[in-house]
Amino acid sequence: NLSSWLSEYLANKTRKFEPISADQSYTVPEEMKRGSVIGNIAKDIGLDLGRLSARRARVDSEDNSVQYCSVNLNTGELVVQERIDREGLCAKKTSCILKQELVLENPLELHRFTIRVQDVNDNAPQFKEDTIKLEIQESAVKGARFVVGEGYTLQQNDHFKLNVNSNSARRKYCELVLDKELDREGSNELSLVLTAFDGGSPQRSGTVIIHVTVLDANDNAPVFSQTVYKASLPENSPPDTLVITVTATDADEGLNSEIMYEFDHLSDEISNAFWVNSKSGEVTVSGDIDYEKTSSYEMQISAKDGLGLSLTNQIPENVSPGTEVGIINVQDRDSENNRQVHCSLQTGVPFKLIPSIKNYYSLVTTEQLDRELVSDYNITITATDEGSPPLSSSKTVHLTVADINDNPPVFEEQSYSAYVTENNKPGSTLCSVAARDPDWRQNGTVVYSLLPGEVNGAPVSSYVSVNGDTGVIHAVRAFDYEHFRSFKVHVMARDNGSPPLSSNVTVNVFISDVNDNSPQILYPTPEGNSFMTELVPKAAHAGSLVSKVIAVDADSGQNAWLSYHIVKSTEPGLFTIGLHSGEIRTQRDISESDSMKQNLIVAVKDNGQPPLSATCSMYLLISDNLAEVPELKDISYDERDSKLTSYLIIALVSVSTFFLTFIIIVLGVRFCRRRKPRLLFDGAVAIPSGYLPPNYADVDGTGTLRSTYNYDGYMTTGSRTSDFKFVSSYNDNTLPVDQTLRKSPTDFSDVFGDLEECSEQMIGCVHVIELYFSWRAGANTTLLAWSYHALVLISYRGCGTSQLSSVSRW
Repeated sequence: NLSSWLSEYLANKTRKFEPISADQSYTVPEEMKRGSVIGNIAKDIGLDLGRLSARRARVDSEDNSVQYCSVNLNTGELVVQERIDREGLCAKKTSCILKQELVLENPLELHRFTIRVQDVNDNAPQFKEDTIKLEIQESAVKGARFVVGEGYTLQQNDHFKLNVNSNSARRKYCELVLDKELDREGSNELSLVLTAFDGGSPQRSGTVIIHVTVLDANDNAPVFSQTVYKASLPENSPPDTLVITVTATDADEGLNSEIMYEFDHLSDEISNAFWVNSKSGEVTVSGDIDYEKTSSYEMQISAKDGLGLSLTNQIPENVSPGTEVGIINVQDRDSENNRQVHCSLQTGVPFKLIPSIKNYYSLVTTEQLDRELVSDYNITITATDEGSPPLSSSKTVHLTVADINDNPPVFEEQSYSAYVTENNKPGSTLCSVAARDPDWRQNGTVVYSLLPGEVNGAPVSSYVSVNGDTGVIHAVRAFDYEHFRSFKVHVMARDNGSPPLSSNVTVNVFISDVNDNSPQILYPTPEGNSFMTELVPKAAHAGSLVSKVIAVDADSGQNAWLSYHIVKSTEPGLFTIGLHSGEIRTQRDISESDSMKQNLIVAVKDNGQPPLSATCSMYLLISDNLAEVPELKDISYDERDSKLTSYLIIALVSVSTFFLTFIIIVLGVRFCRRRKPRLLFDGAVAIPSGYLPPNYADVDGTGTLRSTYNYDGYMTTGSRTSDFKFVSSYNDNTLPVDQTLRKSPTDFSDVFGDLEECSEQMIGCVHVIELYFSWRAGANTTLLAWSYHALVLISYRGCGTSQLSSVSRW
């Protein structure tokens, strides 16, 4: 009641309200039994089971509709409370979701959750009607189609088969196709059973009865009950005396079965003596019957049905003008001038009457006929005698123009265009072509086919196919916009005439792009390859161009529009990147407090939906002189350094081994006074004199190099200046080979004799320097060539000048 509601409202005003929690989702099949467990919501959202009852936990619907589930206060489980019928809730929607709320009090707390209802196959296909009624003329030709809606199988029968098609909305529909001509006289009604199956498991089906009523066509001529009728008649019988009654029947019905009787090829004697009733078939006396004059009469009587089937001969439409298509006979029972008859035709028909012998006229064509313009003619012939007053009568003759295959199929459009997105499913519909042939029956039946051709070197049939009956073009495979963007297909429409006629049309297939390619970064090189380092002067001002990220995208249009973003940097705000250019510039002046090592992670995104991206690392070095490089550590260190460590260990072992070898050689020279082969020391390798080329001299103060020579070392591929230069000058004095090599072992001992004085200092320096150069050589192997030269020079800086000079020359 209102008072209790107000009390609760006022109490809630003083409570602390808890925020609404995030949504929890459950999925259940429809038609679950009442009491079935959906899920444990208390466990899922972390509620205390012991307080569910105290806090009066309950489930409400967001739209205050039926409460389909409830919560078990003892277990915290959601259970089904009302029948959940997906078809009743969501009809044919793809997704069916119920929005529910779990409400708790003291304090008031609200948790939203959704229940996604899955469909189960609990409904069989249903037809809109219990019976489908069709009326089909028995004159329908084989191949005639009659739409009956949806269905998949047809009961076995003698006349029809089922054809399943899809319309432009990809909805299936069925057609009855006449496979054998109907005969109303044999069976005027047919009952067929059409069955529709769904795709569920278990599969369900529905049926409908198709009731076919066969309509009559005038396909039966009247048949007399006797081939010959005989009768006897006394002479001098008075007029209207009944001679005989002829009877004919017609298997058709309605107007098609109404029969008219008349004399055929009537002579003057018969026409003056007898008369036949056109409706009853009674033959009566109409003149004088004189045995002495004529003892017997033979009359020919014809029976015609209501539409005059006796005149249904068809005229081919290709007959030339002046062709005789029929003969007309006119009789008048009067005598003399009163029986002279003239016949005429109505105007506006391509025929005329030409008088022949006696009372016969020939009906001939006056111009070329065209069944596609006029397929039937009702010709009214008027006969007028020359009596006074003149008497006349009219007769209508029905003529049908027979078809010949004189028209090729004509496409409704001059060309067709089909648009399809790449990565389409094989079998999907691209478009439909349609051609019309105004000819009749098989002459107007159109069959579609693909003309031979190639697309990218492959047969066109490996890309598309066409339905021969409907003209629907399907994709045989998935298309890739990056390989080709359009291609042409030539479709032929051919009729079933003899000889067949055909025409062609071009179908242009255009493939549209989807965002299926990520940007590809060309510069700097992607992760995993050697890294690139750019040098930034310390005096760089705001807006200075530092570097540029270059990327491409194999897609097109907006899917290939790239944007560049800095997602991580050593000094945020120091550098900026052009949104669309990829140019990296300084955002402010560089200060002394900025770190010398700068690492930027740049993301490149395209503009597709959804967008795809790629990232790269850009290493920047703030320095004016690369001589400062030895003071730096590896700015590209990351997880990949585990591999680099292996290289460092190998380099360290190599340098240590070389140094120990060097110490052994020095000690050997010091304490071994035996005469040894004369050697020339070049670098750190002992070369026997026998291997020296002619005129080769040492690099002593009397060397053969006439000018200054330089050793250039470069730190990284991104450096722009030389890091080290060693310059030494030599005089122009040149010694012959024999004098150059004439040195005794004591000469070498003079050079290395005092090395022991600084050996301890040397060893300490060498260990430090070899570690540094091993690390640097691992980062860039181009340093290895000059590392050992610099190693010896730097490590002996603690020794005397004379020793250093000797070692430098060595």
